[in-house]
Amino acid sequence: MCGILAIAGYRDVIQDLYDGLILLQHRGQDAAGIMTYNSQFHLKKANGLVQDVFHEKSLARLKGTMGIGHVRYPTAGCSSEFEAQPFFVSTPFGIALGHNGNLTNSGELRKFLLEKEYRHLNTNSDSEVLLNIFSVALRNQRPKGKLTPEQVFSAMRSVFKHCKGAYSAVALIGGQGIVGFRDPHGIRPLQLGKRKFGMKEEYILASENSAFRALDFEFVRDVQPGEVVFIDSKNRLHSSQVRQGQLNPCLFEWVYLAAPDSTIDGVNVYKARVRMGEALAKRIKDAHIHIDSVIPVPDTGRPVAAGLAGKLKVNYREGLIKNRYIHRTFIMPGQSIRKRSLHFKLHPIELEFKGKSVLLVDDSIVRGNTSKKIVELVREAGAKKVYFATAAPPIISPDPYGIDLPTKEELIAANMSVEEIRKFIKADGLFYGTIEDLRRSVQYGNPKIKHFSEGCFTGKYPTPEVTPKLIRDLGKCRNEMREDFDKSDEDEDRSKMMALV
Repeated sequence: MCGILAIAGYRDVIQDLYDGLILLQHRGQDAAGIMTYNSQFHLKKANGLVQDVFHEKSLARLKGTMGIGHVRYPTAGCSSEFEAQPFFVSTPFGIALGHNGNLTNSGELRKFLLEKEYRHLNTNSDSEVLLNIFSVALRNQRPKGKLTPEQVFSAMRSVFKHCKGAYSAVALIGGQGIVGFRDPHGIRPLQLGKRKFGMKEEYILASENSAFRALDFEFVRDVQPGEVVFIDSKNRLHSSQVRQGQLNPCLFEWVYLAAPDSTIDGVNVYKARVRMGEALAKRIKDAHIHIDSVIPVPDTGRPVAAGLAGKLKVNYREGLIKNRYIHRTFIMPGQSIRKRSLHFKLHPIELEFKGKSVLLVDDSIVRGNTSKKIVELVREAGAKKVYFATAAPPIISPDPYGIDLPTKEELIAANMSVEEIRKFIKADGLFYGTIEDLRRSVQYGNPKIKHFSEGCFTGKYPTPEVTPKLIRDLGKCRNEMREDFDKSDEDEDRSKMMALV
């Protein structure tokens, strides 16, 4: 899960790209990057938050009326600064690419690029693989002078043929324009917007349309599965359904990943979460427990808790205050960092807990560490009874499409029953939503969505190449990279401590 952004206009786009990435920061906090073009490419990228990576001098030199941006959340490769995006290749024309998702056959494609195309790959990132596959496909069109839309679409047929998994991407081609595309299953989101510039139009492509309004762009539509959008050097929009697709959007976008003010594939994220809470209320009613107040785990738990409290006719209270300067722990690279941050991420308001029976509401339970810590905090604040509810059903399987859930060993619900999980987090009661309720909560907003990418809840995946062996191999690779990161993180901490001595 990353955030991608592309803007084609008639004036320098750097301010819009910077502001747009700030609005997409929730999709990735590991690294950020921007590349612009004005007869030559200008690049700035590094590890860190958007506001830490870019400064006045770097923004001033990123000239150009076209550009792309990326915020990174590491799911493949590692969190090295060398794997910050966009990636760049010099031929043909020079191409920069930002990618959200995860290729499930990147090993096979990497071998092809090295042995057949004699390409040099600098990183372990599947996004660099995707860029080079696109570069080869575009070169094979043998363009002369200006790229035609037909050449772009023909190249993308080759990309769709060879690349498997999840990939929404934006690419900046020197002197030619911007390309945006979404895999044939539409697993990761990509959306198109426009705004007026005199009598002309400027265009934006982004992971979420929550970035549009603040930049004065009007939402046009979602890019469809298997569709390619090409904005040429004169800002003319071309699009083609290059490959017939079937929409299988990731359910976890509505559970946790997306911003509440986004609308993805016709479904508002906030309203979907409220409906999840309303559905969950039915299960809690059947338990016949006394609840003094419903308290959300901020931030994604808020709309779920609001819907649940409304249905139960129980007081909704804000009892947990989130430290706004602590990053989202789920998307932090390295389990050691996640564990450290849990100790000071949330602070309880004791008056809301002392002597009361409370129902805590979160979006999901992944590893169980955060939930356990929250229950402990609430008990320490004086709660008499602590019940815990989660909108999502048990997460029982990894997600190979770009969510940091690589192995079953890390997923508490894959190895414990609901009762065992309740005991582990030390709650007086534990309630999960069901997969049926989750689907209905999203489909209510758009009944045309018939299928989802929901393998983390069901173990069934929309792309046929995802087998138990592939899941094991991806998890093993990811864990090895994590171990390297955690070791380097510990070494860095140790070096800093020695320097202080």
